[in-house]
Amino acid sequence: MADRETFEDTYTESQVILTSVKIIAPFTLTYGMFMTLHGADTPGGSFQGGAIIGVTVLMLAFAFGIEPTRQWLKNSVLVGLVAGGVAIFVGVGLATIALGGTFLEYRLFETVLGIPDGTKWGMEAIEIGGVALIVAGVVITLFFATAAGFQPTRDRASEVGDDD
Repeated sequence: MADRETFEDTYTESQVILTSVKIIAPFTLTYGMFMTLHGADTPGGSFQGGAIIGVTVLMLAFAFGIEPTRQWLKNSVLVGLVAGGVAIFVGVGLATIALGGTFLEYRLFETVLGIPDGTKWGMEAIEIGGVALIVAGVVITLFFATAAGFQPTRDRASEVGDDD
């Protein structure tokens, strides 16, 4: 048996799927953005909005092929989404510490800096800038990692030693 089995891409173009995704994707992306932008004010929020945005990219991958979508949406963009979300989250938290409070003590934006509705804007920064970016990036990254599959490699020396 061969050391490594190879599988060809099983993508098959379907006019039904392509047309459906072309029609549905703008609406799901818009709804995901709506959920994200209303993150701290309404039920749902940026976690669900980020998940919907990530799933919209998954729909595009199913319709147009996983590899073309992976090439279009480079790994550096996904890492930037997740890292940017974490940076915003940590940045807002460290800003409140720098203002003399505890991590994510939003009221200091209002009391110390004089920002009207500082608590609301601090939460919005976390919800929109942090959580939504992290969730969308992680959903897409996990999909691409799963779609790539797992191909273990074995060391010939350890195989020979195990048989003795």
